[in-house]
Amino acid sequence: MPSDSLIAVDVGNAQMKLGAFADNSAAELPEPTTTLRLDGSRPELDRIPPWLDAIDPAELNWSIGSVNRPSATRLIDWLREHRPNDRITMLAVGDLPLTVSLERPDMVGIDRLLNAVAANSLRRPNRPAVVVDVGSAITVDAISAEGHFTGGAILPGIGMSARALHEFTDLLPLIGMSELATPPPALGSATLEAMRSGLYYGAVGAIRELIGQLASESADVYLTGGAGPAVAELLGRATRHVPHLTLGGIALATR
Repeated sequence: MPSDSLIAVDVGNAQMKLGAFADNSAAELPEPTTTLRLDGSRPELDRIPPWLDAIDPAELNWSIGSVNRPSATRLIDWLREHRPNDRITMLAVGDLPLTVSLERPDMVGIDRLLNAVAANSLRRPNRPAVVVDVGSAITVDAISAEGHFTGGAILPGIGMSARALHEFTDLLPLIGMSELATPPPALGSATLEAMRSGLYYGAVGAIRELIGQLASESADVYLTGGAGPAVAELLGRATRHVPHLTLGGIALATR
């Protein structure tokens, strides 16, 4: 990798995702050459040096988009101690090549805006788009045909909903659902199966309804976060699953 290689970091509540980009000049959305996932609340920063050894960098540019301030602060402090020659950029709305058609752009989660930057590189000309990000919270956001971020909806993620079912009832157990991967049977023949069905299809149904409310049939739809191609198929409209949408948005913002 060249000495000015980029490390994009998406600091979320559940995960901290790092992606290395050797070539950031692609016409469409850049793809990381390698990635690393850490715990969002207690990131194991000692896992970063072995990962970087494979990249073999002299100096790096770190570009960080964060919705988790404590974890971002820990990362920056670690970088200043262990990699003092690297350049660190903490992204804000003013750094992004994006028009935010809201009264307070600075109050929008940077992850939602980075997803919009990435979606603008993928959507068809003069077509609106919807971006779905399945994380600790699920966001469903609209992009106008002109490429402007116009807002959207935020709802509890599937893991958060699972915890709520357990904490606000007496008998329902805590189940380990954090991602929308393989669809469970809709008909649950036992309590655990019924909970998995309700959590999974409740989230998919809410996302599908919001897509219909936010955009016309001509809109392009992109799905990222803790969801897979199976969910994209359930959403219809030829929804495209883009695993590294946020990291790609960070890469685009550094051009």
